[in-house]
Amino acid sequence: MNKKKIINDPVYGFITIPTALVFDLISHPYFQRLRYIKQLAMTHVVYPGALNTRFHHALGAMHLMNLALEVLKGKGHNISPEEEEAATIAILLHDIGHGPFSHALEHTLVRGIKHEDISLLMMNKLNEEFGGQLTTAINIFKGKYPRKFFCQLISGQVDLDRMDYLNRDSFYTGVSEGVISFDRIIKMFNLVNDQLVVEEKGIYSVEKFLIARRLMYWQVYLHKTVIAGEQLLVKVLERAKELAAKGADLFATPALQHFLKNDINAVNFFEEELHLQQFSKLDDQDIYASIKVWADNEDPILSKLCKMLNARKLYKVEISNEAPAPERLALLASKTYKALGIAKEDLPYFVFTDTITNRAYNAESSNINILMKNGTLLDIAKASDLSNLESLDKTVKKHILCYLRDI
Repeated sequence: MNKKKIINDPVYGFITIPTALVFDLISHPYFQRLRYIKQLAMTHVVYPGALNTRFHHALGAMHLMNLALEVLKGKGHNISPEEEEAATIAILLHDIGHGPFSHALEHTLVRGIKHEDISLLMMNKLNEEFGGQLTTAINIFKGKYPRKFFCQLISGQVDLDRMDYLNRDSFYTGVSEGVISFDRIIKMFNLVNDQLVVEEKGIYSVEKFLIARRLMYWQVYLHKTVIAGEQLLVKVLERAKELAAKGADLFATPALQHFLKNDINAVNFFEEELHLQQFSKLDDQDIYASIKVWADNEDPILSKLCKMLNARKLYKVEISNEAPAPERLALLASKTYKALGIAKEDLPYFVFTDTITNRAYNAESSNINILMKNGTLLDIAKASDLSNLESLDKTVKKHILCYLRDI
């Protein structure tokens, strides 16, 4: 069977599947599940086109890896076919451990478990299945491969993961601020002592990349209505989990039922194989089907939350630099209590606070080195003449207040 297929991608055009092993990994149920998990979770409540999937994103990132490795080989750097395949697999599978509505899930059903750890667990399972052929890819993914530039291409400040999701998410949302010169940045990639650098000619494209990331966070990923949708979903799953813990018989697919009925944490998830088996069957459809049924549940809290989500009657969200005043919270809680006639312990489903953070550039974790024409290396914040670039290297924290619109 010919496994060197091409895929027509709306962002990049034709993407080539480079090897038979990569084809077999894409065909595996673990990876095919990503077709049914939206990349942007609840973002479609604001941007109707934001329906692209994690399957799209993984293939796009794989394509960018192939472009980057061709550029580096063209500049005289020795990259073996085995390393090329391993790097391609590492980026292809980097998000394989994402669940449906990842951040909502991580707050409720699989508490304290990072998707990166589930990705690694799935990659180890695949490595067993494929006779150890993924060992180098796993070392690259874990950051343990001696040639560090491979790890930087997957997880760094100017990595191919970010490059694809900024480009792809701006395409599907229609938010032009996220458009980046990915092709120019990749053409400017080079290596110094096996570390990834960007040649000086690419400095303006990197500046735009960092600014685009900041703008996409505030305008798309942390848009207040997107936050309202995601917080509502968190509360739905919290309530369902609470009811299931008390013995309520809730409708759910077997995979979702498993996570509602069992208290799964970062320890037992990795000790019992059954949890991964059920997780690998979980996608957006499990959650949506349940929410439609739960809207008619006899529990008034769960029913109301699901009806709100189905009708897009989301929380009112206020974002501010300071924490909301306690008096304001007390007043909103009092009004909600009177309007809904619910028990006081159930008020946090309808009035609550949280925080959000945004950091466009993090030089502490791994900086972006610019290779100057004289051969010296400078951090992008120093090499750039853009005065506000250094301000991107700090965490911006904001407070959010959520409450019912008609209160």
